Amino acid sequence: VQLQASGGGLVQAGGSLRLSCTASGRTFSRYEMGWFRQAPGKERVFVATISGSGSNTYYEDSVKGRFSISRDNAKNTVYLQMNSLKPEDTAVYYCAVRRYYSDYPLIADFGSWGQGTQVTVSS
Repeated sequence: VQLQASGGGLVQAGGSLRLSCTASGRTFSRYEMGWFRQAPGKERVFVATISGSGSNTYYEDSVKGRFSISRDNAKNTVYLQMNSLKPEDTAVYYCAVRRYYSDYPLIADFGSWGQGTQVTVSS
């Protein structure tokens, strides 16, 4: 599976962005997908996951109620709708396929990382 993330940009605090991640291949619906982010000088961290069917989602606490992950399996695409953005949301956002299942989503559980898309939130 190859992933291509897009939709990042510059937005003011309180604004919204929708990220997209499109996958190649015909088995997209089998895979749980995840979004991670990496702020300058910091480690890459978990943001959200969604099951293959789209029926189950899971969020990191700081984005609950502001971000929403969804997917369209007919389009091989997973989305991250980000509302009420804060300057601390500034990061490069990555999508990935979940390969393994730890109690909490770990970077090592994911593979086929996309190239990332920059999100910058100004105050």
